[in-house]
Amino acid sequence: MASISKVSILDYFNIVFEGENGKIESNCKACGTRIQAKRSVTSNFVTHLKRKHQAMYDEFVKRKDMKREAYSSGSLHSFTTNGGNTRYTHPVSTGGGGGGGAIVTLEGGGAGGGVTKFDRHDPRQVLISEAIAKMIVRDLQPVSMVENHGFRELLKLLEPRYTPEPQHYLQSQLLPAYAYQAQLATRQALASAHALSLSLDLWRGLSGATSGYLGVTCHFLTADWQMRSALLACLPVVARGFGNRVLADFDEVCHSHGVSGRAFRVVADPLLATTTLQPCCLPGFHVHGSGQEVEDEEEADRGDDLEDASRNGHGEGEEGEWEDSWEQGLGVCRVDCFSRSLDQCVREGLLSCPQLSPTLAKAACFYNYITSAVPPEKLSQVFDGPGGVMGGLGSTPPVLRDWAAQLKVLRRLLDSVEFLEEVSGRGELALGGPERALLRELTDTLEPFTEAWDMVHGDRQTDRQADRHVSISLVLPCVLGLHKHLSEASAPHCPSFLLGLGQAVEHRLVPILEDPLYIAATTLDPQFKLTWSSNPDWHRQVLLEELTKHSPASSPVEPNTELHSQAQSPPASAPSPVSSLSRPCKLFSFIKQRPTTQAKSLEQELAVYLREEPTDEEALHYWRRKAIDFPLLAQVAKRAFTIPASGSVVKNIFTTAGRCLRLERGHFLPKNLETLIYLKANYRLLWT
Repeated sequence: MASISKVSILDYFNIVFEGENGKIESNCKACGTRIQAKRSVTSNFVTHLKRKHQAMYDEFVKRKDMKREAYSSGSLHSFTTNGGNTRYTHPVSTGGGGGGGAIVTLEGGGAGGGVTKFDRHDPRQVLISEAIAKMIVRDLQPVSMVENHGFRELLKLLEPRYTPEPQHYLQSQLLPAYAYQAQLATRQALASAHALSLSLDLWRGLSGATSGYLGVTCHFLTADWQMRSALLACLPVVARGFGNRVLADFDEVCHSHGVSGRAFRVVADPLLATTTLQPCCLPGFHVHGSGQEVEDEEEADRGDDLEDASRNGHGEGEEGEWEDSWEQGLGVCRVDCFSRSLDQCVREGLLSCPQLSPTLAKAACFYNYITSAVPPEKLSQVFDGPGGVMGGLGSTPPVLRDWAAQLKVLRRLLDSVEFLEEVSGRGELALGGPERALLRELTDTLEPFTEAWDMVHGDRQTDRQADRHVSISLVLPCVLGLHKHLSEASAPHCPSFLLGLGQAVEHRLVPILEDPLYIAATTLDPQFKLTWSSNPDWHRQVLLEELTKHSPASSPVEPNTELHSQAQSPPASAPSPVSSLSRPCKLFSFIKQRPTTQAKSLEQELAVYLREEPTDEEALHYWRRKAIDFPLLAQVAKRAFTIPASGSVVKNIFTTAGRCLRLERGHFLPKNLETLIYLKANYRLLWT
């Protein structure tokens, strides 16, 4: 076979640095862009060439094709046919890496030319391997699936020239390389962030040496008022000294990413360090065929433990003790997550009314019956569609995720119960009059809570909303609406539920109404301003004091500010030829002189801002446009809007991963699991 020169993607880059473990830094020969990666994982170089320099990429692919054709033709010349069966070439790896190796001959029954396997650095090989890794990350699939015979048969059918990568290569090289790329991108983005806040999420209840995982998420605002979120780290934690270990890991993550001392607030609930709480679900509302029964049994056990702790007087004391410890250990002001507080209020209200459970169980039985007995075309007249009612094999319908989604299905069920009984036939499963009245009271009482839940969570059924950020500016109006609703509501069929729900709201949410931080955030939202206030003068004074506290003129210089001042400050504009003259210009004396503008004080900016009519314009868009008019208010708004009202993306990933492990869909290695969670949370940062 003729000698063929090696074709490498690195031919288009100049290597400027080569470190340990094969890490290299190279500059693109065409544009000079610096790219960091490992020598064994060249997808970064291929992607850059394909996106930025299409002609060079086409040339590279053409060279690789010519090399393969030369291999194929050279190999075929050295073989003969035997009995009409053609021999073809098939390269196999002589090592354990699954890459290109020696070319050997295999007996084949095909009637055609040979099949030459891709080299590991071939662009097509790299793109397919990256697609497989993205699928594993996005769906939290076990990495061991790449060794399954069925999966390999599918790959062979789709692309016979692709050489499947072994499991250990993905675990030890490919996934860690992607995690390294995500860390570099995150640190680069945070270096120029104008304002940021942090979220701390915990996943507990695992068996073995690792009792849980800690997720630290950063919510930051870019120079052009774009909100971004990135998971800084997903770390395993052990049972011994859980709380202290969490604080130590949190401090280490902040220092390693350069955000120590820069965070405006940390969203961290003290109850999470002592109790494991899953999203609340309606008690007894079990839907078959989705694994929800197991979740509801665990939910009932957790609810009993929480109720017993409250009765024994241990719950609040333990929470208060941890709250003081966390305030000192975090080193920055802490706020509770509004969505978790709202979820906890609903949980406590449901626990206060035991009679709800059997009625909801009967409603669930009726629901299960009609979804199996009624034709889908008739169900579509009641529900959004069959897909929104029944999940397919191996999938969990969105209606089972939390109490808010379950209530929507229950409300539609009650609105059309006569029609459903008519098409399915009345029987023992039919809901009686008192049961309908009780369920109607439940749905009417919780309807504003559902609206508040949807406002802060959005549509979580689509990946498009996965990184949706809702700031705390919505929290205070939501609490005002809930408080007013409960004061006017009546529940003759379940008075204990209304009482327990009201007490939970008074304890967990009503203090927000007097919190200066929430008052400032809501007022700086242009759709609210002070229209919600029943005492505008008092709230204006509270607002002015809070704004003065966080105004750049009165705040101390934040750490790392000098390090990033050049990246954040725009270059000084050159003076005009007219202004550079040492004496007044007679040439332009006919032009009316502009009045000299004086900088407004914080109080003056606030007065002008509040005189403007509220607008439906999105808050960040408004402040990007008006920052030049209200520079002092804009600086405070930047910080306040980085605080999220709902849980971070990693919280939902923790729930998904827990369900995967409980259903034994796959066996993750501890190191592999935390890497998959980290990459899934930062998916958009890497691949969009």
